[in-house]
This record gives sequence, structure tokens and C-alpha cells, in this order.
Amino acid sequence: MKLLLDTHILLWSLLEPARLAERVTAELQEPSNEIWLSPVTTWEVLILAEKGRVILKPDPFLWIRQVFKTVPFKEAQLSHEVAIESRLLDLPHQDPVDRFLAATARVYGLTLVTADERLLYSKKFSVLPNR
Repeated sequence: MKLLLDTHILLWSLLEPARLAERVTAELQEPSNEIWLSPVTTWEVLILAEKGRVILKPDPFLWIRQVFKTVPFKEAQLSHEVAIESRLLDLPHQDPVDRFLAATARVYGLTLVTADERLLYSKKFSVLPNR
């Protein structure tokens, strides 16, 4: 399975793994699964750190770069097709990060791992719910 991590799933997996559902933990640890990240997730992690909603030491930039060195993520490129798809998706809200992540899952054929109730019930892309 190809898993695209929502921002909170990335942070929980690294900082608060007890918040992950058993199935999500098992899938993240399954060696045959691929773990994917969008650059939008990196951007959102840094925004959350700037706002003080998450503390990343020694600083957010070093922290995220260290994550990239130690965790074998694949990068889901932010492409023109992802941008187009982000506007075509029928989602109940306009949150740009959610739209880009959902569009990325759809364009690249990835399963979005999320606990976000606004994304869990879409039939337009595959979802692995954290609950």
C-alpha cells in the first residue's frame, strides 16, 4: 500500500505514537508499504511550529530535515495536475492543505492516512482512517 500521511499523522507518528490507531501503526510499520509525504505537509509542519502549536527541537527546520534523513519517505511532488485536481474535488470545505493532500492522493493513487472527519468519507480517493 502507498500511504500519504496527513500532517497530524506525521507529527503523531514521530511525537505522540500512542495517538495512532492500531491499524495505522501496523500499516506504517509494514515493510512492504510505501510512506509518502507532500511538500504541503512540510510547509504545514513549519507553520504549526511558527504558531507555537507544536514544539520541534532544536528548531523546526533542523527537526524536519533530520526527519527526512532518518525516515524513508517518498516525495509526492506538488504538480500542476495536483493543483487542478485540488479545485475539482468535491470536499465540504475550502481548507487548501486538505484540498492539496486529497488531490495528491487522487493524482498519485495514494491512500491518505488521516483522522480528519472532513476527509474520511470521500469516495474520490482512498483513505485509511485513524480511529
